[in-house]
Amino acid sequence: MEEIPVVSVVGCSGSGKTTFLEKLIAELKRRGHRVGTVKHTDHAVALDRSGKDTWRHARAGAEVVALAAPNGVRLVREMPDPAPAEVVALLRGVDIVLTEGYKRGKWPKVLVYRSDAAPLPDKLPGGLLAVVSDVPLSTAAPRFDLSDAAGVAGLIEDKILKKARLVRSI
Repeated sequence: MEEIPVVSVVGCSGSGKTTFLEKLIAELKRRGHRVGTVKHTDHAVALDRSGKDTWRHARAGAEVVALAAPNGVRLVREMPDPAPAEVVALLRGVDIVLTEGYKRGKWPKVLVYRSDAAPLPDKLPGGLLAVVSDVPLSTAAPRFDLSDAAGVAGLIEDKILKKARLVRSI
């Protein structure tokens, strides 16, 4: 199975990750790419609403529950402490997966940092592809303004998507 390229958008709570991701997803879509996303959280959350049919199916023992409707499909699969690669493997038919989180993961990272959100951590995450920030940071990764989703999309195309296409064509 071919591996889907993944880029993790990371940063502290309140840094603007979700807002930037919205812009980045829209820009990559505008450029013709199929985008999947994964929102990672360290906290347990309800995956389905109590009392709904899909919830009842899962509680009865189904490993995977899909809700199919004219406007799309929703998949619910309870996996105890899934590895990041297991989650990404569930996404099919996309050119790239953008995660919000997984700062300790192996994938290239885009650090979103707003100086008014939190102090800069003592140690920046490894594997930085880019920094999206309102202030310069001491790193070799290219820096983009918080509003420059087009610049980051271009970098992702050049460094990640072109490489993935070359690998697939071999």
